[in-house]
Amino acid sequence: MTVRRATKIESEEIARVLRAAFADVERLYIPAAFDATTPGVEAIRERFAEGPSWVALDGGHIVGTVGAVQRKAGLYVRSMAVLPEARGRGVARALMAELERFARGTRAPRMYLSTTPFLYSAIRLYESIGFRRTNDPPHDLFGTPLFTMAKELRPSRAMVGKAAP
Repeated sequence: MTVRRATKIESEEIARVLRAAFADVERLYIPAAFDATTPGVEAIRERFAEGPSWVALDGGHIVGTVGAVQRKAGLYVRSMAVLPEARGRGVARALMAELERFARGTRAPRMYLSTTPFLYSAIRLYESIGFRRTNDPPHDLFGTPLFTMAKELRPSRAMVGKAAP
């Protein structure tokens, strides 16, 4: 498996991965929230102007994706998704590690994300890599409950004492 930056050309495949990854929990979302969680091809293309995305490939096929938006509060993590058949193989962990390298490289003070309380495996993953729940909004997405998780980033030893780019 490899992780690399995604390109706009892959928007259709990224949209397909998002739909497939969340299909098993679609019934737990309000329809508008599910649509926002699994955006279509055009929305994915537009997101490239807001921030980078990454894909995980296995055998040349995209099996996972994650995106990011740089904000004043830190690096916002969005659209983390792994195909059901690729789960349990470290795909999400590899995507998050790449995202954290990017965040540290931009000197983001923290990484944060919103998730639903019923995405148990994702929550366990986030906690295992240092994310903690906060009281920050948003608390719902079109009526589907949400909570925010954040991971504070400290400069790596290699970065201490270096001037900002």
